[in-house]
Amino acid sequence: MNRICEGIKCSRQTIPRPTKSKYYLISHLCITNNRMADGGVDGHRNEPGTSRIEQSPIKTTVHMSKEECAALATNLFLPIGDHQVPVIFHSEYDVKFFGIEKYHVFDASKWGKVFQRLKEIQLLSDHSVVEPREAKKRDLRIVHTAAYLNSLQCSCEVAKIVEMPIVAMIPCCLLDRYLLKRMRFHVGGTVAACRLALIKNWAINIGGGFHHASSSRGGGFCIYADISLAVKMLFLLNLVNKVIILDVDAHQGNGHERDFLDDPRVFIVDVYNPDIYPHDVEAKNAISRGVEMRSRTGDIAYLSMLETSMDTVFGEFSADLIVYNAGTDSLMGDPLGRLDLTPHGIVARDELVFRLAQEHSIPIAMVTSGGYQQDNWKVIADSIKNLHEKKLIYLHP
Repeated sequence: MNRICEGIKCSRQTIPRPTKSKYYLISHLCITNNRMADGGVDGHRNEPGTSRIEQSPIKTTVHMSKEECAALATNLFLPIGDHQVPVIFHSEYDVKFFGIEKYHVFDASKWGKVFQRLKEIQLLSDHSVVEPREAKKRDLRIVHTAAYLNSLQCSCEVAKIVEMPIVAMIPCCLLDRYLLKRMRFHVGGTVAACRLALIKNWAINIGGGFHHASSSRGGGFCIYADISLAVKMLFLLNLVNKVIILDVDAHQGNGHERDFLDDPRVFIVDVYNPDIYPHDVEAKNAISRGVEMRSRTGDIAYLSMLETSMDTVFGEFSADLIVYNAGTDSLMGDPLGRLDLTPHGIVARDELVFRLAQEHSIPIAMVTSGGYQQDNWKVIADSIKNLHEKKLIYLHP
């Protein structure tokens, strides 16, 4: 894929959208050039003693933005083998930082526990999942400002985002290796999930969902804006025209909301508790359908309001993809979410969303987002198991 950007002149200038996508156009040009370099087109070999370049001088200049070039050059879009299912996981997801992570409210090893549980019940194996690649700086610059990424080299800034003062005393080189790098694997997982969902109709990243991070800032334990990046990449490559972001994490998803303010291609459904963090009034302007769940809302009221709202959404907006931010901090007893869903309610919620996506023939990519109890991993694993049993996903290749 990196060869795609060879010979492409990057500039800030934009050009009208071609009939066929730029992704198709540039790929076609590269394939044509490669075929000629290998011996001509349509099976015609070069005559002995003649230059291939002399015979087929193709010079093509396509003006593209830096973001478009970065999207074309990314290695985060992954192939999927016949022995694999579109579930994305990497052992680098879990944060292991000399034991410091145990003092954070967030269970930084829940992702590995989910995967291990699904292995134990023989729904997944080490070989059946897709391993994401780490998002590189060129990928992150598609959504994040240079100033923000540079600020992450300051331990104090990272400490503010993850809300752990002790982190400010840790050298930034160690933070990058043991924290930031792991988060960049999550980002790669979300990008891969969104792409694979378009191919397989569904995908699950056992991680990601950092919905408080936006282009120029982090917050609420969220460092990188993985959802925004994945959606922007798909837009840049003309792989989708419209996207629904369905955010059912108990907290308002102010990060992706800020990133898609006034973007008619994105329909944001935010199902959240307005009584808790972040109270971002400006970001609320990006919410297309707000479903406010007051503290202590339980299963029956929650599921009824969600289903009614989504029925309305599908009547108003035709999407090519649903990005489903399936936080479990709405689980009863969560110290931050303050909602009262039972484990059965979480499982029923995810089943409802996947069933609606299937009924409307819209691909869906799920990320796991927040959840601040030590047993959150159990309900995530149980929900994925239920989706398989209800034939909404297939975990056996």
